[in-house]
Amino acid sequence: MTEDLQVLIVDDDFHVGRLHAGYVDAVPGFRALPPVGSAEQALRVVHGSGPDLVLLDVYLPDALGLDLLRSLDVDVIMLTAAADAASIRKAMRRGALGYLIKPFGAGQLARKLRAYARYRRVLAEKPVLDQDTLERALHALHPGTDSGTARARSATEASVLEALEPGTAQSASEVARRVGISRATAQRYLSALADDGAIEIQLRYGSTGRPEHRYSLAPS
Repeated sequence: MTEDLQVLIVDDDFHVGRLHAGYVDAVPGFRALPPVGSAEQALRVVHGSGPDLVLLDVYLPDALGLDLLRSLDVDVIMLTAAADAASIRKAMRRGALGYLIKPFGAGQLARKLRAYARYRRVLAEKPVLDQDTLERALHALHPGTDSGTARARSATEASVLEALEPGTAQSASEVARRVGISRATAQRYLSALADDGAIEIQLRYGSTGRPEHRYSLAPS
């Protein structure tokens, strides 16, 4: 059993909402709630179901999504055809974590969702964050914004990455055995690779005890 992040799509076009719901459901670790088409419906679902993330359009029949944004006590990424700078700046001022301009493909939305999952995971590492952890969380949410080149990897980190087989999720202990390092060292490198978006983390729940982290290569 896994606990997927629940996503509410708010779009006045029913067919577009269904399309985007399909995009969301195709990303491991995410589950789309039934899409809604108005601000009123969005507020009702947010208050009733408590989704983890809302994908919000600007143009709704009963309100502007940018105005609704101020009333949503939940993480929001804008998915909209509103491409003017004023709308984008207003969305960021009012708390949107991201902005994706229509039309876009499934891969673009998947990258946003995977970045959001990494951001959540880093923030959950400890109850009180230090500045370094905060910076890692923000970098996870917006990867590649620090520079145009990829971060250089150490030999050990490269070996950890190479130990992951395509299409297979492995535990930190399994990776450690393959590379010949301690489990703690493997876990540290795996966490760094997840922050960079090179790999993904899923949770596997057993009959008892804490869930086990499983690591796999991120889709290219």
